[in-house]
Amino acid sequence: MKIDFPVPQQYGRLTALWQEAFGDTEEFIDGFFCTAFSPARCRCIAAENKIAAALYWMDLRLEDKRYAYIYAVAVAKSHRGRGLCARLMADTRDHLALRGYDGILLVPQDDSLRKMYAKMGYRDCTQVMEFPAEAAGEALSLQRIDRDTYHRLRRDLLPAGCALEEPEGISFLETMAFFYRGEGVLLAAHAGNGTLWCPEFLGNRAAAPGVLAALNCREGHFRTPGEGVPFAMFLPLAHDAPAPSYLSLCFD
Repeated sequence: MKIDFPVPQQYGRLTALWQEAFGDTEEFIDGFFCTAFSPARCRCIAAENKIAAALYWMDLRLEDKRYAYIYAVAVAKSHRGRGLCARLMADTRDHLALRGYDGILLVPQDDSLRKMYAKMGYRDCTQVMEFPAEAAGEALSLQRIDRDTYHRLRRDLLPAGCALEEPEGISFLETMAFFYRGEGVLLAAHAGNGTLWCPEFLGNRAAAPGVLAALNCREGHFRTPGEGVPFAMFLPLAHDAPAPSYLSLCFD
């Protein structure tokens, strides 16, 4: 079995593996491949004319440091239990180190994966605060903004020492959320069936009920900088690479 970058003939197999591993919709998967995918930021294991395992990464910056955010690590059901995930992660680590990356970040989806990545040398480095809210009071005046404006404005509201997504990450987020700004707030949010999911809420948390009222949602769940929920894990590749204080987006 060979680890390499994918070629165009394998792209369909990559999406099939993604669907099998995560059960995401075709719309979600297409959103990633149309905005954030690059064969130069993907490593995969081919076996028996199939993709047995794959992972992707998106670029991050922390001042002059270059980090990779590893995303959507998947192993085919038919090839699990053979150590392919560990092998692919080790290969990717070495590849990124050779390419001059200073560190790697990832966001485990559950405690079992967190323990698995800890055995590979990753350590918890950031937390987030998540809170529910219900619509109440006067609707906050919100303005819909484009992704470039959002990308620019959020830099002034994120904590110091934050690992910042490159434009492709924001473009991927745009496939699943709209961007808004209002007095004291900046947010990315998706509404459905009267419920709002806000993967990034920056600014005055007390404004959340007014945001819900403005977007005609009864209730919502908000993720914001803070403490309470373990989030990203970090593996340094350079001796002077600091662990970020915050990683905002995990595209869940």
